[in-house]
Amino acid sequence: MKSQRTANILMIRPSAFRMNEETAGNNYYQRVLDDLSPETVNDLALEEFDNMVDVLKAEGVNVIVVDDNPDTDTPDSIFPNNWVSFHSDGRVGLYPMHAKNRRTERREDILLDLDHNLGFTISEIVDFTEFEEHSVFLEGTGSIILDRIHNKAYAAVSPRTDRIAFEQFCETFDLDGILFESLQTVEGKRQAIYHTNVMMCIGTGWATVCLDSIDHIEDKKLVTDSLSEDGIEIISLSEDQISHFAGNMLEVASTLDNTPRIIMSISAHQALNDSQIESLSKYGKIISIPLDVIEACGGGSARCMMAEIHLPDTK
Repeated sequence: MKSQRTANILMIRPSAFRMNEETAGNNYYQRVLDDLSPETVNDLALEEFDNMVDVLKAEGVNVIVVDDNPDTDTPDSIFPNNWVSFHSDGRVGLYPMHAKNRRTERREDILLDLDHNLGFTISEIVDFTEFEEHSVFLEGTGSIILDRIHNKAYAAVSPRTDRIAFEQFCETFDLDGILFESLQTVEGKRQAIYHTNVMMCIGTGWATVCLDSIDHIEDKKLVTDSLSEDGIEIISLSEDQISHFAGNMLEVASTLDNTPRIIMSISAHQALNDSQIESLSKYGKIISIPLDVIEACGGGSARCMMAEIHLPDTK
């Protein structure tokens, strides 16, 4: 039976984390920390990263940590879910990235290690990266929210999430695609939210989604109808809440017990109201982790840092 969650997570330990100048143009969640040197930013990000790994492991999550390649300029390597996705049929997706300095994050050695040394089976690599030659992008499970149980994929169109690439992804993986627009207010103008996983998360029986960011009535109905017909409880988020990364969470399994863990940052947790926390808590144990520097400089949060490994396990 397909599952929405796995206890196997890939995380990349950064070597030169900083605010990526190539992504700041359409990631409006990034901001400069003027009072911190680049070295301090990287050191603090490493502390937050290592703590997150420790917390996840203590909760029964099998975290596979891979060190970033120090010879490459990859300030966003801490967010591997944008370049790779792992699927229960053994397929691996590789994705076209908007920022040129993010394309070197894709690493064949990681895939070889998973397949040959870590007890997983990769049957096929599905490579969408040729889209980069046409300036067309689809950034993995940042762009795509997968409902693995109901064979659906949700995506909000943006400079990093192309309609045609998304349709090809859905056709390749035999998924029903739900495509819509999601916007945020930036200096008085409505701008596309750069990644769908900032404003939406789907768990087992629940979804958090910022319906306020879906301006078009038809799009809003498309999303809500699709979730509702699958019996998914919609926990609606506000634009202010997703600005604190309340939409950027992930449901994972634990090897300790049958209780799912719902992983998010402390900032996200604190942005939720009591009713939302009560609703989420029906579906799993909320685990919140301090990620202030990573969120500020990287413009991403807990979900972005985890690439779920749904590959067949041969161990």
